[in-house]
Amino acid sequence: MNPEQGWHRDETMKRSFAIPAIVMVLAIILAVIITGCITGQEWSVDADGFLKYQECEPDYRLTLLEAADNYTLHGVNFTSRGATIEGLLRIPHTGRTEDRVPGIVLLPGATVTKESEQGLAEYLCDLGYASIAIDQRNLGGIDMEGDLAAFLRDEEPTQHKMVHDALSAAGVLRDQPTIDPARTLYLGESNGGRFAIIASALDSDACGVIAISTCGYGIDAAVASGQIRGPDMVRFYRSIDPDTYLNEISPRKFVMIHSVNDTIIPYDSAQQTYMKIGGPKSLHTAQKEGHGYSAEMNLFLEKELVEMFS
Repeated sequence: MNPEQGWHRDETMKRSFAIPAIVMVLAIILAVIITGCITGQEWSVDADGFLKYQECEPDYRLTLLEAADNYTLHGVNFTSRGATIEGLLRIPHTGRTEDRVPGIVLLPGATVTKESEQGLAEYLCDLGYASIAIDQRNLGGIDMEGDLAAFLRDEEPTQHKMVHDALSAAGVLRDQPTIDPARTLYLGESNGGRFAIIASALDSDACGVIAISTCGYGIDAAVASGQIRGPDMVRFYRSIDPDTYLNEISPRKFVMIHSVNDTIIPYDSAQQTYMKIGGPKSLHTAQKEGHGYSAEMNLFLEKELVEMFS
């Protein structure tokens, strides 16, 4: 074999190994991109405690549960931050195939299931609004100390994942052909209201938020008084406090509905959060004793939804 023949053989062998290697690298990069988009792997908290997620379309599956004359009800499973989240998607029928209806992400309070949220979902459906109610992680319960410890270890806290779950639910809602993706908003009760506020601040496509029987944590006051110290600890507590995000929702509408006789979250706490809100806002007061949504709030909901979706 002459030297020139040997050189050509070596170059051919190099190319034969290089091509599969390049294909493998490209496949790995593509898999990372796809997986990252499905699970939403990118997250961060900036120096001001503002949570950020990359925008991704969720991977989901629908199962038809009911098909009535005026609505359809689907069970939903979608992936979010390493978990499968279950929901109920209720869509009203307008009678005209070309019509697209507005959609609402319903976030229940702690210990409340998606099934228990269907009374409100049915009422909204009768008004012509679609909704997706989800079972929140831990049924909306939180472990503040556990989440803080995870954050200090540079691990993603569960409360951050719950915000991402809400964002993913909005993605499922907007992907439905009979729902107008330009007319969606978040509605949350109690602890679900806190996640609704944060999600609406992160979701620039949302028309606003309706927060029922909820309030912020007032973390900035605790920081100012020295109760919370250290930059990382401050960043964490600010990242899970709805008060941090209030002005990010403007110029979209911020609506609060609260009972003056709330037995869980005092009305004064809601007022303190409301006073911090900049931009368009409304605070409606119910008289019935109790916590969370009640039929007394229907008139407020009807008025605000018409305005927010107009």
